[in-house]
Amino acid sequence: MKFNERLKELRLRSSYLQKDLASSINVSVRTFQAYEHGDNEPNIEKLIKLADIFQVTLDYLMGRDTNSSPEVDVEKH
Repeated sequence: MKFNERLKELRLRSSYLQKDLASSINVSVRTFQAYEHGDNEPNIEKLIKLADIFQVTLDYLMGRDTNSSPEVDVEKH
């Protein structure tokens, strides 16, 4: 699974809105949408924030770890 697919899957499973996550990592909604569409990727600082929000590893978020599917039980900040 690619990063953009994993990001969208995690967002949908955790019931976040794109605008909420965009605000949480300090990007525009349009930039966040570009992440989900695979048109752009966040820098490492934003990747770390996303991994923290979803409580997953960077490897899982980036699609490198396909053996585990963590439970998504995230409280909105």
